[in-house]
Amino acid sequence: MAPPIERIHRVVATDCGSTTTKAILIENQGGVFRQTFRAEAPTTVESPFADVTIGVTNSVTELQELSGYRLINDDGTIIRRSSPDDKDGCDVYISTSSAGGGLQMMVAGVVREMTAESAKRAALGAGAIVMDTIASNDRRKPHEQIQRIRELRPDMVLISGGTDGGDRKKVVEIAELIAPARPRPRFGSEYQLPVIFAGNREAQPRIREVFGGPGFDLSIVDNLRPTLEQENLGPARERIHDVFLEHVMAHAPGYDKLIAWTDAPIMPTPGAVGDILQTIAKGRGINVVGVDIGGATTDVFSVFNGIFNRTVSANLGMSYSISNVCAEAGMANVLRWVHLDMDERELRNRVKNKMIRPTTIPQTREALVFEQAVSREALRLAYVQHKAFATTLKGVQQQRGVGDAFSQEEAGKSLIDDMHLDLLVASGGVLSHAPRMEQTAAMLIDAFEPCGFTELAKDSIFMMPHLGVLASVHPRAAMEVFERDCLVPLGWCVAPRGEAKAGKPVLKWSMRRSSGSSESGTMAGGELKLVRLADGERATIEVQPERGFDMGAGPGKPVTREVRGGSVGVIIDARGRPLPLPADPSAMRRAALAEVTALELYPD
Repeated sequence: MAPPIERIHRVVATDCGSTTTKAILIENQGGVFRQTFRAEAPTTVESPFADVTIGVTNSVTELQELSGYRLINDDGTIIRRSSPDDKDGCDVYISTSSAGGGLQMMVAGVVREMTAESAKRAALGAGAIVMDTIASNDRRKPHEQIQRIRELRPDMVLISGGTDGGDRKKVVEIAELIAPARPRPRFGSEYQLPVIFAGNREAQPRIREVFGGPGFDLSIVDNLRPTLEQENLGPARERIHDVFLEHVMAHAPGYDKLIAWTDAPIMPTPGAVGDILQTIAKGRGINVVGVDIGGATTDVFSVFNGIFNRTVSANLGMSYSISNVCAEAGMANVLRWVHLDMDERELRNRVKNKMIRPTTIPQTREALVFEQAVSREALRLAYVQHKAFATTLKGVQQQRGVGDAFSQEEAGKSLIDDMHLDLLVASGGVLSHAPRMEQTAAMLIDAFEPCGFTELAKDSIFMMPHLGVLASVHPRAAMEVFERDCLVPLGWCVAPRGEAKAGKPVLKWSMRRSSGSSESGTMAGGELKLVRLADGERATIEVQPERGFDMGAGPGKPVTREVRGGSVGVIIDARGRPLPLPADPSAMRRAALAEVTALELYPD
């Protein structure tokens, strides 16, 4: 157990990733928490070591050498301080993990678009990878569903279906489909597969009978959809976290020791990222979108009006899945972001080389430009999938009168409104390690197409998982480190919504800096303007859009906002939303070159 919050002044946090274990040290310096040192070591969950704590010990040992504090005992355990005066040790040790493939789940529900989708939202929000979704209307025949269930090796199963007090027949049929198929767990032949039931409470007695035999460990929680109009994900997500710790982690190599070392429950890495974004959104009262693009998958997180959603695009990534990105987007769409004349056959060879050598990084400008073009499409496609998933509840029966026929929110409508997106956070190698911050900002703007005023930032060293689990122990410390050390402010994107035509007026803008200086200008369709504004510097920007263009107050209405600078500054984007891109190859290159020039993306 963690000590009282007032006694926490030094924190060691680790994130056990699939390849690397990252350790950070967080200290209270003059009443403010700061991240002071960082270290990493290879993760050791696979053979020949098969003990995750070896990688943890190695990373914390490097942290010890960098900080000058003695943090590791001779037996490899982490030292705790007995008082704030102790020079060595820490007050709290916490950890997240996605090693060994993270948390992998199968979910099931009666109707794919309703209870099954709620079950998927609950699993994704808890940090899981959803291997498959079984539903009575998923267009597969029963024998095909049974075969698929037998093929999967999930860590746990989540079942939902039916509203409380409603018909229990269909959800029982789903359970009777899964239980005889006897899905085998990923870890160990003697492992009891956890099954969480979060459906119609009237079906609970029958569910206990179905999963009462050997091989299953059944948990029953409150219904995910107690009524059609209500979604209650909290109890299922909490139980998923508990089962992940008690069952899944306990059977993974070395995690029983790691669990004993930590002062708070170990969290799945994506779940921890989601928690810190929710903490920030609630603390600031803003809407947030975060993205983590990796070699095989792209995770998108959003908090809009207090509602959290997460999606995993398992086929969109920058190395193992790069071929999928090019196939799904089409090479023509990738090339619309390239300002250089490139041979398509050579590019396809480049894609295949990246797949078989996933750890390579671009060595030439051409390779970098192409990789960042692919990233735009991977991010764009992942965001499209996220918007389609992050919706209001489907199947809701709405009573509409004449007076409110046009005011009620439509069932199944996306919760994501780009005009009201306040903060867009980037993470993942191609974004975090781009040679220039301007490139990161451009990739975000082109892929997500934010409207109005949107702050852009990136996670400096992928610290969000550590801070997510820290928020469960010391929320103020997590917020302070997030604001001061985790986020690297890039600047702002200022973009009106509306159809822009080349050369036609789009907006007028004026900016007054805190230093007293001011500047202004007009912009036409297709133009981009980079206004440098140093990190910490503040300015007030007024934008007067032309008729037909909206900055958030309505078509043609001016908007004034105060912004703060970053490593890039303020990017005023008059290309229009949705972003129009020419189909002609030469016109595409001219448009890409205009962006490269305006934003200073690849200077000599």
